[in-house]
Amino acid sequence: MTYVRLSHKDLKEKPREQLLNFKRTKKFLVAIDTDGCVTDNMNGKQILIFHPHFMEFYNLWEIESYYREIAEYYNLFSEHRGCNRFIAIQLILHALYERTDVQNIVKQRNIILPDLKILEDFIDYAKKNNLGLGNQSLEKYINEERPKTFGLYKLLGWSEAVNRTFPHISAEIPPFDGVREAVQLMAQHADIIVVSQTPYDDLADYWEKYDLAQYISLIAGQEMGTKSQHIELAKKSGGYKDDEVLMIGDAIGDLKAVKSNNGLFYPVVPGEEERSWHQFSEAFERFVQGSYSGEFEGKLLEGFNQVLSQKEPWNQPNYDHIENYKKYQNLRVQLYRKFNPTGKLLVI
Repeated sequence: MTYVRLSHKDLKEKPREQLLNFKRTKKFLVAIDTDGCVTDNMNGKQILIFHPHFMEFYNLWEIESYYREIAEYYNLFSEHRGCNRFIAIQLILHALYERTDVQNIVKQRNIILPDLKILEDFIDYAKKNNLGLGNQSLEKYINEERPKTFGLYKLLGWSEAVNRTFPHISAEIPPFDGVREAVQLMAQHADIIVVSQTPYDDLADYWEKYDLAQYISLIAGQEMGTKSQHIELAKKSGGYKDDEVLMIGDAIGDLKAVKSNNGLFYPVVPGEEERSWHQFSEAFERFVQGSYSGEFEGKLLEGFNQVLSQKEPWNQPNYDHIENYKKYQNLRVQLYRKFNPTGKLLVI
């Protein structure tokens, strides 16, 4: 099966058709995540786009250090890394509402936190109707269920602003060294699909820009459902056996997505991405030969889980908010200097 970019009409009316009609051409199936896995854009898109846009839309700049601390933890340094943007906001808002230190500041300064319930109602609606958690399903929810709930329009506005800004930063970051060689190797033995919670057009633009789309069969973005659903549909349509399916990802969610489909996982370890890609050829050879599962995969997963197993810092003994915020300050400053030198950023 050869990659063909979906039209906007098909993306809106029948986004899952390619997965449902997926045609197997090779013995194996490889699913690859993109953000933070193929390209080093995870830090940039969160710190430079997702987080400041949300603070701007909801007027939360007075609690910037708390918001960034919580948002960075869930999106970058926890088991939730790589989760859907609306799920991430749900986690962030729960923490903002539950933290006593944040609530004290909110009350002192008369800050109004976003309405958590309307977000959770939308998430429940999407799950019950088997819809992907994206702008398309949020628009459907607004139009059909809650046309007079103004808070949902703001939520949609934030998500649309993120999408509009994304190409100006993320698209400028090339793939990790070693990605192209790895994809070329995989294409000799496997059908390759891109699975992600990033919008489809952003994914297609990126894979096409860096001339990688020629090696893949299709792209599945947030409009097509969860990563687990992407793999499930492709695996079923192509008739692959469990040990013929491999997921490459940088987040616990990627691991869970393929394990829910009884497949195998190769981790691109956060902070060690290029090493992971340079060592991939040995792992892929084992996968093709049928000696990947068991001890070999287990050792890879052990190291991967250690990196993303840290707990919420604000719930740990001797926690100090200022010191914890400063822990990643150099990362923030470097990103802003490179991509948005006039952008708003709290430096302590």
